[in-house]
Amino acid sequence: MRLFVALDIDTAIRERLREFVSDLGAHAPGVRFVGPETFHVTLKFLGETTQIEEIERALAAARGVPFEIAFRGCGFFPGPKSARVFWAGIEAPGELQSLAASIDEATRPLGFPPERGPYKPHLTLARAGSGNPRRNAGDRPEMKFHAIQQYLSGKPAPEFGTMAAHEFFLFESILSPRGATYRKVRHYPLT
Repeated sequence: MRLFVALDIDTAIRERLREFVSDLGAHAPGVRFVGPETFHVTLKFLGETTQIEEIERALAAARGVPFEIAFRGCGFFPGPKSARVFWAGIEAPGELQSLAASIDEATRPLGFPPERGPYKPHLTLARAGSGNPRRNAGDRPEMKFHAIQQYLSGKPAPEFGTMAAHEFFLFESILSPRGATYRKVRHYPLT
């Protein structure tokens, strides 16, 4: 199974993000927007593994407390000039960082390496590039986001809402030619 650990998001925030992405779609025909049903906040990507029961037990030992998380603003990874991912920003207290670190620590004995560098919470809205060879300079992935950057330039940062995070999930990522779908495997309450 291909697994990851994440926060799910509230329906109202998911809908605001869907509307925002829908409005942008006309400005960026070459960009692969993520379907709103897959919006989530990744805490740790585990990848292909057969250690399902061990992971479920390890995550039960991860600790965290409920916290508020706000979705606002947007940007590009790794940066505007070399953009490959378009994201919605996340503002959260240190409890989000602590939860991600606890999950890292809980899964390390199973052979999952800790994340390199600090945890950078975000919600992926779109990706550029298909992995296919480039045909010309206009096909470069970062160029596909140029129209979105122009459209958003000078506009106020979008506000998508705030929610209480009171649980996290182990998800399975199921790949198909139409893209990935996600299935919740198990939930873990924050106490």
